[in-house]
Order: sequence, then structure tokens, then C-alpha cells
Amino acid sequence: MSVPFYVSPEQLMRDRADFARKGIAKGRSAIALQYADGILFVAENRSPALHKVAEIYDRMAFAAVGRYNEFENLRIAGVRLADMRGYSYDRRDVTGRALANAYAQTLGAIFSSGGEKPLEVEILVAEIGAGPADDQIYRLTYDGSIADVRGYAVMGGAAETVAEYIGEHYSDGISLAGAVRLAVDALGHDSTEVRELTPDQLEVAVLDRTRTQMRKFKRISEESLAGILSESSPAVDAKSESGSGSDASDSSESSTGDTPVAPPADDAPVAPPEDSDDDRPL
Repeated sequence: MSVPFYVSPEQLMRDRADFARKGIAKGRSAIALQYADGILFVAENRSPALHKVAEIYDRMAFAAVGRYNEFENLRIAGVRLADMRGYSYDRRDVTGRALANAYAQTLGAIFSSGGEKPLEVEILVAEIGAGPADDQIYRLTYDGSIADVRGYAVMGGAAETVAEYIGEHYSDGISLAGAVRLAVDALGHDSTEVRELTPDQLEVAVLDRTRTQMRKFKRISEESLAGILSESSPAVDAKSESGSGSDASDSSESSTGDTPVAPPADDAPVAPPEDSDDDRPL
């Protein structure tokens, strides 16, 4: 009788964590960044159909990196959970914290299970409040760990390099135009060679508390994004550099206030492609 191969629990968890981290790092980065009137999401995504950022509920949004088929299943489950809670009780009972806790339990159970591989995903759950101090951004990793972050969060790809660039230029109360420019510049500084990203390579959306509609999520079209990038400074917004440029912030807001935006995306799930490209992390 042969002796079964033994692996210590500590080594097994390390191997599973390394497996998940390597899969996530193959994807492209995504950023969530608080600005004066809400939360901005910018992700490098060359696919017009496979979204990395989506609406969850009235004041909540979801962003993810990693394997598309895995985080799309999580997104659909989150939409169903939020709809069920809002229908059974009240729409105000649907909170980002409750949804983040549900995601954490699911990710943690899968990671600690020996019967299936860990999910190669990192996700963000964001909820806007009445003011910037009430905004919530929750970051969840492959093992179910959850963190409440403030200001900005970066995941996927060269996340540390991108986060370091944002940290050097970010300031509270930044305008939407300045936040977009900062996020795009940060994604272009993810390596030693600086890249110039174009609107067709980006996926941009916001949770905008100034919208009169109950649903605060909206996508920024390529045409609107191109206008914002062309009207902004080649570097970052003056407010993000000095921390006190109120005039520059006001001009950026006024120049983009009438910019047309695309209608909110439909919550209907997008079917993953049938070819082998689905196996490549986003």
C-alpha cells in the first residue's frame, strides 16, 4: 500500500494564493477613485462587450479584474441578491457593506476548499452616499479578505506601480476631469515605458451623486472621454498637483457639465465568448 503524498496546510494555502495572484497579475489594471461628486471607475479594457465595470443597484457599482467568466458570475449573483433584498424589504436596505460581506464569504469558502481551484479575481464594491464622507469602497481579494479603502483603489496588473503614481498626485475634492486625467495617466505609467492610452482602450464609468435619477451609475462614452482628455491638462488637473487650485477645478467641472454621456448599461449579463480568448484574464 503506497503512502499518500502529504502537503502541509500552510504550504497548500501558499500555493493556492500564488496561483490566484499570478492569474490576476496577467490582467490589466482597474482603478476606483473618489472625486468631488462621486466615484470614478477607469479600467484598461479593449473589449467593447466584456465589461469590467457594471452597475449593481441604485447607488452601487461593481468592478473586477481577472478571469471574466468567474467575476461575471459573481456580478450576476450580486445583482440577484440586491434585487431580492430590495424587493423583499426596501430599496434602502440594499447596502454595499452587505453585498461586500456576501462576496467575502463566497470567495473565502472557495479559497479554503480543497475540492476546487481558487477564483482568479479581485473585485471592488462601491456605494455613494449623500456626501464624499459617506462614500464606501470595499476591495475584496481572491481569499475573501475585505478592506474598506478611502480615496482610491487599484487592482490587477501592475497595481502597486499604478497606486504609487496616483498617491503622488491625488487630492481630496478633485474634479471629474482631473480624476479622469489622473487615472488615465496612472494606467499609462504601469511600467518603465510610459504609454499613451486612447479612449477606445479604456472603460470609464461613474457613480454620480448629482444625478436626479434614482440610479446613479452611468458610463462615459468614447466621444465624451475624448473631449474630457483633450480639454484637460496634459499632466494632471491643477487641483491634484497643488491641492488648492479651486479655479482650475471649477473650470474643469463647467467644461464637462454638458458633456453627453451614454445611457446606463443594461443589467442583462453578457455571455462570455465561446473561443479560447475567454481564458485570458481581463
